[in-house]
Amino acid sequence: MSERLTRFFASRRGIVLVGAIIGALGSLLQKLGNPPNMGICVACFERDIAGALGLHRAIAVQYIRPEIIGFVLGSLIAALVFREFKARAGSAPLVRFVLGAFAMIGALAFLGCPWRANFRLAGGDLTALPALVGLAVGIWLGVIFLKNGYNLGRSQKTYAAVGWIFPLLMVGLLLLAVIQPVFAEGGPIFNTPEGKGPGALHAAWGISLGVGLVIGFLAQRTRFCTMGSVRDVILMGDTHLISGLGALLVTAFLTNLAFGQFHPGYTAQPVAHSNLIWNVLGMVLSGLAYALAGGCPGRQLFLTGEGDSDAGVFVLGMIVGAGFSHNFGLAGTPDKLVEGTLQVGGLTPAGMAAVILGIVVCILIGFSMREKLA
Repeated sequence: MSERLTRFFASRRGIVLVGAIIGALGSLLQKLGNPPNMGICVACFERDIAGALGLHRAIAVQYIRPEIIGFVLGSLIAALVFREFKARAGSAPLVRFVLGAFAMIGALAFLGCPWRANFRLAGGDLTALPALVGLAVGIWLGVIFLKNGYNLGRSQKTYAAVGWIFPLLMVGLLLLAVIQPVFAEGGPIFNTPEGKGPGALHAAWGISLGVGLVIGFLAQRTRFCTMGSVRDVILMGDTHLISGLGALLVTAFLTNLAFGQFHPGYTAQPVAHSNLIWNVLGMVLSGLAYALAGGCPGRQLFLTGEGDSDAGVFVLGMIVGAGFSHNFGLAGTPDKLVEGTLQVGGLTPAGMAAVILGIVVCILIGFSMREKLA
C-alpha cells in the first residue's frame, strides 16, 4: 500500500492533486479568518511568529501562526510513516542563515513570499504579476550559479536527536500558542489586538493547525516547492512541480470566486503596495536566496520535518530577518486610501538599501561557493 501511495504522489496526478488541495485550503483559511489574499504566506506567518516572541515590536503583526507548526509536524508524520526521516546537518549553516535573513528581507519588501504571491494573484491582486516575474529572474540567476558549480556541500548524517530539534521547537511553540503564558509584565507572548493589523486576523487555531498538518504531510510526499517548480523548468525543462503550482493557482482562484474573495485591481490591495520597482527587486532577492539555499520557505519547513537541520538554520535566519526588517524599518508599507486619495506604499531608503545589499551578498555567495567543474 505504501509503495502505491509513493508512486501516486510521485506522479503528475499526485502533484496536481496536492497543489489543488493547497490552493483550496489556503483560500478557505482566508474565508475562515486569515487576512485577505493571505490564506497562506510562509514568510508573513514566520514574521508574525517573530513578533509574538518579541523579536520585533510591530504590533500589527504579532501572532503564533499554527500553520507553520503544522507544516513541520505534518511533514514529520509523513517522513516517519514512510521511513524517510533522516537526521542530517553541516552543509554551510552560517551561509544558509544569511540566505534566510535576506530571503525574508526581500519577501517583506514585496509583502509576501512565493506562496502569497500566488494567493494574491488568485485573489485579483495584479501587483503579484511583476513580482512573480522578479521571482523568476532571481531563480534564473540562481540557476546560472548552479550550472557553474555552485554548491553548499553535502549534509552529513548525524545523531537522530539533531533531526528532532526543530520539530520539538515547533511543539514548544504550539504549547506557547495554546497556553499563552505570561513571562514578564508587558512581555511576550504578544498578540495583535483586534482591529490593529493583519496579526489579529486568523482562523481558529485548531483549524489552522489541522490545515498545516494536512499540507505538511502532502507536500512532504510530493516534494512540493514553489521555487523548485520554476528552477526545474529553467534548469531542465521539467514541468512536473510547476503543474502542482499551476493547480494551486487555478483552484485558489476558483475558490475565491465561490467565496466572493476575488477583487481584481492593481492599487490599494490588502496588505500590498503598488511600487513596481521594489515589488520586483524584493522578489528578485527572495528568488535568488531560495535558489541558492535549495528550496522555497515552505519547502525548507517540510525539510525540517524530515530531519534536515540545515533547513532549520535557513528558517531561523528568516525569523531573525523578520525581526531585523521591522526593527530597522526595512519592510514595505501597504498602499492606503486616505479620504479617497491613494497613498502608494513601498520601502524606506533603508529598506531599499537592504534589498540591494541582499542581492549583492547573494551574488557574492553564488560566485564564492563554486566547485571547479571538470
